[in-house]
Amino acid sequence: MRYFRIFKIKAEERWAALVALLFSVLLNGLVVWTYADKFMPVSHDHWQLFIRHFQVSGFDPITYAIITDWQTGYNVYRHPLLAFFVWPFYLLNQGLTALFGVNCVQFICAVLLIFCTVYSFVFLYRILREIIQLNRTDSTLLSASLFSFGYVMISLSVPDHFGPSMMLLICALYLSGKCMQKGRTLNILQTILLFFFTAGISLNNGIKIFLDAFFVNGKRFFRPKYLLLAVIVPALAMWGFARWEYKTFVWPKEMARKEIKEKKDKQQKAAAYKAFKDTVGIKDSATLEKAFKAEMKKRMWAKYRADHKKPWNQHTGKPIAKGEFSRWTDISTPRWDSMVENLFGESLQIHEDHLLGDTLRSRPVIIRYNYWLNYIVEALLVGLFLWGICEGRRERFLWMALAGFLFDMALHIGLGFGINEVYIMAAHWVFVIPIAIGYLFKKLEEQEHNAPLRIVRCLGVCLVLFLLIWNLALYVQFLWW
Repeated sequence: MRYFRIFKIKAEERWAALVALLFSVLLNGLVVWTYADKFMPVSHDHWQLFIRHFQVSGFDPITYAIITDWQTGYNVYRHPLLAFFVWPFYLLNQGLTALFGVNCVQFICAVLLIFCTVYSFVFLYRILREIIQLNRTDSTLLSASLFSFGYVMISLSVPDHFGPSMMLLICALYLSGKCMQKGRTLNILQTILLFFFTAGISLNNGIKIFLDAFFVNGKRFFRPKYLLLAVIVPALAMWGFARWEYKTFVWPKEMARKEIKEKKDKQQKAAAYKAFKDTVGIKDSATLEKAFKAEMKKRMWAKYRADHKKPWNQHTGKPIAKGEFSRWTDISTPRWDSMVENLFGESLQIHEDHLLGDTLRSRPVIIRYNYWLNYIVEALLVGLFLWGICEGRRERFLWMALAGFLFDMALHIGLGFGINEVYIMAAHWVFVIPIAIGYLFKKLEEQEHNAPLRIVRCLGVCLVLFLLIWNLALYVQFLWW
C-alpha cells in the first residue's frame, strides 16, 4: 500500500490541484458535450461510428471503441498492454450501459483523463518544489505553463493514450528524482512496475524507464542480477507478449479480412469482365482476355494516380525501407520546417488555419502562423528552455529528463517516426520544458540581485496567460463551431 501514498495530495498542493481539476473538467466537458449526441446512443457498429465522427487533429478514438466493445484494436507492437489496461473500464461501461440505456464511454474516459490531468500537475509541481527546490510561486507558475501548451490541453481531453502516458512519465521522473535525492537506487521491483505500466501503454516509453534507471543507479545498473531481472527479462517478456498478442488476436482477423477482400475482388473482377465483354462485343476469347487485361491495367494506373494525390498518401513521407517497422520512418519530410511549425510550433501554439485538421484527411503537413507574435512567443519559449539547460547543465536530474527528450527527438526528427504529425506526441516530452526552465529560476534565485528573476518571472506569467487564452480560444472554437 505504500506505493499508493504518492497519490495523497499534500496541503500546499490542494488549491493548485483544485484549479487543475476544474480546468480539466472544463476541457473534458467540452469534448463530451460536442460528441454526446452521436456517441451516447447504443449502436451496432461503434467502431465506424467513432472513426467517422471523431475528428480532432490526428488523435484516434480507439479507446472509445475498445471500452464500448472490447478488442485488441491498438497496434499491439506500439501499445502491447493498453487494450488490457482498459478492459476493466469496458466492464464498467457494460454495466452502466445496461443500467442507463446509453453508452457512457465518454464519461468514463473523461474521469480517467481528469485524474491524469490532476496528477500530472501534482507530480510536476513536486519535481519543481522538492527536487529542483523552487518556491511555491515559481513551482505553481511552471506547472501551470505545461497545461497552457496547446497539445497538452488536447491530449488530456481526447480518448487517446497520450494523457495517461504523460502522467506516468512525469511520475517516473519524480520517483527517480526522489531516489537520486535520497541516495537510493531504483530496485528491481520498482523498475519492473514502472516499465510494465509505461511500456504497456506505449512501448517506446519503456526505453525512458531504463534511461531513468541508468541515471539513478549509475554503475549498479549494469550489475548482472539487476540488468537481467529488471531490464532484459521484462523487455523480452513485453516483446514476447506483443508477438503472442499479434498471433492470437490480430493475425486471425487480418487473414479473415484478406479472405473477404479477395472474395470481393474476385466478384468485382468477374462483374467488370462481364460488363467489358458486353460493351466491346469481341467474340474471340483470347483477344477479349488480352483487351480486358489492358483495360484493367489502365484502371489500376488511374486509381494509383488518384490515390497518390490524396492527403493520406501525399502527407506520408518516404520511408527508409518498406519492412515491418522501417515503413514507419520518414526521410523526406523537411526537418527545419517541421521543428519550427510543428515540434515547437503546433505542440505549444495551435495554428489558426486548418484548425486541428488531420494530415491524413485535409491538413497540410506544414502550416505557417499568420502573426509574427506567435513566432516571437515560440522563440522566447525555446530560448528559455535552452537557457534553463545551460544553467542546469551540471544537474544529473536534468540530464535524466533530457535523455528521454533526446530519445524522442532521435525517434521523430531523426528517424522521422510520426514526423508528419509530430505535435500529437508532444505529451511524451513537452514537460521537460518547464523542468529545464525551473533550473533557470533556481539559478536566478541564488543571485544577490532579484531584478533578472522578476523580469523572467513576469515574462513567464505573460507567456502562460497568452498561451492559455490563445489555445483555449481556438480549441473551444473548434469544438463548438
